[in-house]
Amino acid sequence: MTIALAGNPNVGKSTLFNALTGLRQHTGNWAGKTVELAEGTVRVGTERHRIIDLPGAYSLDAHSREEEIARECVASGAYDCVITVADASRPDRGIAFALEIMRHTNRVVLALNMCDDASRRGVTVDCAKLSDALGIPVVPITARRRRGLDALLNAAMQVSARDISVARTEYDPVLYAEKLCNDCVTYTHASNARDRKLDRVFTGKLGYATMFALLAVVLWITLAGANVPSALLSSLFSRGNALLLHVFDAIRAPWWLTRVLVDGVYLSVTWVVSVMLPPMAIFFPLFTLLEDFGYLPRVAYNLDRGFERADSCGKQSLTMCMGLGCNACGVIGCRIIDSPRRKLVAMLTNALVPCNGRFPLIIAMIAMVVHAAGFAGTVLRAALLAAVVAFGVVLTLLCSKLLTATVLRGESTPFILELPPYRAPRVGSVIVRSMLDRTLFVLGRAVAVAAPAGLVVWLLANVSPDGVSLLARAAQFLDATGRFFGMDGVILLAFVIGFPANEIVIPALVMGYTAGGALTDTTLAELHALLAAHGWTRVTAICVALFALAHFPCSTTLLTIKHETGSAKWTALAAILPTIVGLSLCAAVTWCARLLGFG
Repeated sequence: MTIALAGNPNVGKSTLFNALTGLRQHTGNWAGKTVELAEGTVRVGTERHRIIDLPGAYSLDAHSREEEIARECVASGAYDCVITVADASRPDRGIAFALEIMRHTNRVVLALNMCDDASRRGVTVDCAKLSDALGIPVVPITARRRRGLDALLNAAMQVSARDISVARTEYDPVLYAEKLCNDCVTYTHASNARDRKLDRVFTGKLGYATMFALLAVVLWITLAGANVPSALLSSLFSRGNALLLHVFDAIRAPWWLTRVLVDGVYLSVTWVVSVMLPPMAIFFPLFTLLEDFGYLPRVAYNLDRGFERADSCGKQSLTMCMGLGCNACGVIGCRIIDSPRRKLVAMLTNALVPCNGRFPLIIAMIAMVVHAAGFAGTVLRAALLAAVVAFGVVLTLLCSKLLTATVLRGESTPFILELPPYRAPRVGSVIVRSMLDRTLFVLGRAVAVAAPAGLVVWLLANVSPDGVSLLARAAQFLDATGRFFGMDGVILLAFVIGFPANEIVIPALVMGYTAGGALTDTTLAELHALLAAHGWTRVTAICVALFALAHFPCSTTLLTIKHETGSAKWTALAAILPTIVGLSLCAAVTWCARLLGFG
């Protein structure tokens, strides 16, 4: 049997899907469609049944590609039952959506989700009376606590046995929904008083200050918390390096094979893991907690006016927030934007906010500019890092306006943003979901490209025609160009080497300056001493930080853009646009500094 899950956004439909299917799910396309849908299986008694999670839609009157897919899937009849999920604290829209679906089939179950939250808000639904009025089962559930799921599945089994009929086509679903709510829903007190008080802080006059403060706190926690586990991982991998060398020596492996696999592939992969995993394991749960709390849509609301002036929409800010963890995730997150044109703008500009892999380099450059120590120094560096991220937001707005005024001109489309109620985050679920869906997913992609990159880097550093390595030759070739932009050839080459994974830019810098034959770990103090010995100034550090903020995305992000757009042209523009922006900023800073005598 096939069960379709339908509902408005922010009603807990995905939570219900995950609760029913567990890990027995995958992503695939609906037959003949290009929008990916989540599919899974659920056990009822001794049988397993298929569940399809349809895209969230406010109505079957399609205004977006997702709503169009939801409408076509409902109209196709390729299911045995439709479970329509509604927010029990605001049931009117869910009832209206169920009535729209009932124009196509009577095999419908209305699931009133988050009943515990509705009870706290003083909202009570008479499910029996509502069921009699609609002529379909109405089941109260709390998906995140797995309450009412057995009753819901039993109701789905019962309605799937009905003879298909189409009913209730003569009325406006919204006006009928209002009448039903008046008859079947009781409001005992003001249910949104707390939300309004919080909104005065998060979306009122203090909205922007609150956003910046929260960003600084999240970054500070990420930076401070990642140091210890990163050092532990680095120490553990160093022991693994010694063990591997011993194993290869014991089996008498050729020296070149040992060096390629250990100094090339192993060191590259372990560097990426030790640098990337701890910050992601902290940042993504924090980000998901804010999402679960209901704050991120408020960020979109606050920034919508700025994005509107750039002919985009506030949802792009959510994809930017995802890009802070990983730009590839940010690009995938652009699916939440309804307008194809605005979605493409968000994809092309997502790399203008620094991802997790670029943070270590930007942090190192900030430390070269700010020498303050202790708690005050840490706070100042976190504030400057937040300022760098805020500058990335400004660049995103400017480039979005440039794109919508040139290559992506078009008519503006309506933008609908729902502010969900504030809810207590589910900490356990958040940690599991962020680790499985985001951290390990992104880390796996990074490792997949870091392994071959390590091999290539080792070959460049160790193949030395006429006694000069290919790495040194490439750095010398790029040196004049690099110095024009306030950097040098080693710096530009390190960014090129970091194309598969931004995490290896710093070790590539070290290898280039020391003429070493392998990627090496180094402390921040050792790195600063090495860079100063090779002529770095604060102007150099500022230029490198700016280019780290705005340059071509990593290979994983570009592959994701190619997959999402299906276009080599837009993928190339996604690489060229931030690179031009970054080089322009570096040139401006460099020549202004030279004119002022800070060269």
